[in-house]
Amino acid sequence: MPRLSEVIAELDALWPPQRAESWDAVGTVCGDPDAEVTRVLFAVDPVQEIADEAVALGADLLVTHHPLYLRGTTTVAAGHFKGRVVHTLIKNDVALHVAHTNADTADPGVSDALAGALGLRVTGPLVPENNLGRICELDRPETLADFAARAAARLPATAQGVRVAGDPGATVRRVAVSGGSGDSLFDAVRAAGVDAFLTADLRHHPVSEATQRSPLGLVDAAHWATEWPWCELAAAQLDEISDRRGWDLRVHVSKTVTDPWSAHFVPAATPPEGASHAPSGHTSPGAPN
Repeated sequence: MPRLSEVIAELDALWPPQRAESWDAVGTVCGDPDAEVTRVLFAVDPVQEIADEAVALGADLLVTHHPLYLRGTTTVAAGHFKGRVVHTLIKNDVALHVAHTNADTADPGVSDALAGALGLRVTGPLVPENNLGRICELDRPETLADFAARAAARLPATAQGVRVAGDPGATVRRVAVSGGSGDSLFDAVRAAGVDAFLTADLRHHPVSEATQRSPLGLVDAAHWATEWPWCELAAAQLDEISDRRGWDLRVHVSKTVTDPWSAHFVPAATPPEGASHAPSGHTSPGAPN
């Protein structure tokens, strides 16, 4: 069986920590470099539910996309919810490793996994200088509404569901995708000349301005849902490394929905006179497809 340090070396080759943003907190949070690793769990969020899942699974290593301590800390006391995660992992000999913005800019990375989940053909990066986001093509043109429905069907279900800004009947041929929060990329998206942009965490004012400036279609999925496909990609990459190195690792992907939103309700009241947006109904969370 490989030691933790050997597995981490391979993960760092996939997602070099030096490629992370300066504000990010990536790398190994806890774990003995000399400990043996036989089972690995991939997840998006290092929350208590995932730590408990790793323990129940008998994992020796938990790899998450989101950092546990993004803004630093002065304590890991178990009286704090993040400290309790650390205590749970250390008491059960589970290491924690984080690949965040260094996985976003990897090739393949988070946006490649998102494009793959949607059945899109990647033609290049959205922001070439740091390999962020992806420009993609559909096999055949479809409406913006159909493209949004494709996202809703192929991404893990969440309470938010998938929101659309723009003409639902507009034709979509080329799209940009970016896993996680993407409204800082609007300039690059407009410059790319795509018909639609799929990302997460879109805010009112950037969306309002974007729809006023151009007919660009916007598809807003849940942050967690756009990044969960990376877990499957990352697990497959580690599986390949394990086979090549003769490690015989058992690699798992958590299907626990850790998106923080738990429900979505739409008022049944008649919209204001002249309003063109009809209520879309109620959606509820579900497990990844």
